[in-house]
Amino acid sequence: MKTEVTEIADKIYRLSTLVPQIGPNGFTFNQFLVDADEPLLFHYGHRAMFPLISAAVKSVIPLDRLRWTTCSHVEGDESGAINEWLAAAPNATPAHGQVGINIWVTDMANRAPRVLKDDEVIDLGGKKVRWLDTPHVPHNWDAGLIYEETTGTLFSSDLFTQMGPCEATTSGDIVDAAIATEKAIPYMPSTPQAEPTLRRLAALSPKTIALMHGPTFKGDGAAALTALAEYYAAKH
Repeated sequence: MKTEVTEIADKIYRLSTLVPQIGPNGFTFNQFLVDADEPLLFHYGHRAMFPLISAAVKSVIPLDRLRWTTCSHVEGDESGAINEWLAAAPNATPAHGQVGINIWVTDMANRAPRVLKDDEVIDLGGKKVRWLDTPHVPHNWDAGLIYEETTGTLFSSDLFTQMGPCEATTSGDIVDAAIATEKAIPYMPSTPQAEPTLRRLAALSPKTIALMHGPTFKGDGAAALTALAEYYAAKH
């Protein structure tokens, strides 16, 4: 396996690893590096992938420059390598929403975490990242997403998941593939929170949606998120 590095927006990098053994055609796992005065990593990745992913990050910045780490929710591909990152990046602070801090980060992380309030903005110096509490979207009570305001980039975690290999970026439709995946693998609960949370994300009008499993979407992010909201509204 190899981790490919692609700049998907100004100083925002997609670190993508295709695992061919998953599913009929493979499955991508993506992490994202926001390079700024205080760089941030979104998604820790699996522990087994840490050597690949950390080498990819080192191709962009030295690991001791990393200042922030976070992820959407507790799950192997999201949070598995949290302590490997904290050991390799001695100046990085793990951050998460209050629920995540309460139910797992404080216990699991080998360094004291920083609580992020809903809608709190961290000024990274050249980039501004907003934390959004999104419980059960895509799944788990502790779920949250981040939005980089200067580039209009939404880091969407498992939203819009699709199977198989893909290009680093796309301007094509991502909704049909996401719905097909959800029908095959119903990973996101259709709770009363799904539709309003997706509409809240649509109101950001992101120019870029950075998928954890699939290509990075460049285009009308509000339309894509609204279409997904309508799908979950019809299900509920």
